[in-house]
Amino acid sequence: MSRERVTILGSTGSIGVSTLAVLARQTDRFEVHALTAHANVERLAEQCLEHRPAIAVMVDREAAAALRDLLARAGSATTVLVGEEALVDAARAPEVDVVMAAIVGAAGLLPTLAAAHAGKRLLLANKESLVMSGALLMDAVTRSGAKLLPVDSEHNAIFQCLPTGYICGEPVHPHGAERILLTASGGPFRERPLDRFDDITPDEACAHPNWDMGRKISVDSATMMNKGLEVIEACWLFALEPDAIQVVLHPQSIVHSMVTYADGSVLAQMGNPDMRTPIAHSLAWPGRIASGVAPLDLVKAGRLEFLPPSRERFPCLDLAYRALSAGGTATTILNAANEIAVQAFLDERIRFPAIARLIDASLSAVPVQSADSLDGILAADAEAREYARDWVTAQANA
Repeated sequence: MSRERVTILGSTGSIGVSTLAVLARQTDRFEVHALTAHANVERLAEQCLEHRPAIAVMVDREAAAALRDLLARAGSATTVLVGEEALVDAARAPEVDVVMAAIVGAAGLLPTLAAAHAGKRLLLANKESLVMSGALLMDAVTRSGAKLLPVDSEHNAIFQCLPTGYICGEPVHPHGAERILLTASGGPFRERPLDRFDDITPDEACAHPNWDMGRKISVDSATMMNKGLEVIEACWLFALEPDAIQVVLHPQSIVHSMVTYADGSVLAQMGNPDMRTPIAHSLAWPGRIASGVAPLDLVKAGRLEFLPPSRERFPCLDLAYRALSAGGTATTILNAANEIAVQAFLDERIRFPAIARLIDASLSAVPVQSADSLDGILAADAEAREYARDWVTAQANA
């Protein structure tokens, strides 16, 4: 049996690293065709030397030159390409079977869409692609015959709890499913007094109690914007209205999500909090392969808790539902403002509570347009980013 060829978009991030760890256990079934990164030269060089892809892509031109020099001195045969167009080409290359879309943020939109248009087996870890352009991405998947498999632990759990043969994008109700319970850990500040939120530091926000993630996603988890984006993503993946999705706090991160059925059954997918599990499931679907994750010991895990999220503590969750309700480019504006706000917080230009205030202001100030064209979506993204940057500057100068 010939091996499937895999491109990893964003191989130096946490999802990319975990994907390579799973692939390293399955060399008889998969081979790495292309690895991409923005500017992390040292890590991408190490990955190229270990996994020997045919192609490596770096978006940053200076980083690409440095990578090319490093690999040449090491005797590597990997070809180094540069720029966003090379990123798109790596995603749609005819020799590629599987694309792991793991670039964080809006930067992952164009190559993810390219993989969908090319009919690839698309493993989606870039939730922003659906948040920004859900209709366009799902339409591309349908028209090309691409197979879309969710990698986010929550959406992968939902997918696993749906009947065999279910295809992402189909309505779940005809399969007897009535409601989705989307679990959230609550992040590091689930019990922190609200009057101490102004003192939250970037390092504290990035210290997730259960998951090992990048800094941007860790902050999103702390604000629960990550869960808001996942609600939007779930609406597109499972053809659901927002009121059919309930967010539930589950501090242990053992139950990754649940589906309730018409007969009263509730199916849950459980496992240790390790992204190698949903990655392995998506790579092997409809089969199963070893991921390297230890089996769950329920006795050791002990008590499992489920609680309602505090809207006062997590205002970003309501902002996501507000954008969903507004429709059009509102979710694009939400995502763009959040990316600017999170980076400003990480750069210590704004305080933690200002993240939600900036997103709220952006949703009020930036006009919402229809989201039926890529150009319109990108224009809304640019306008929202410009407004958000100006807002941060005004706050810094106040």
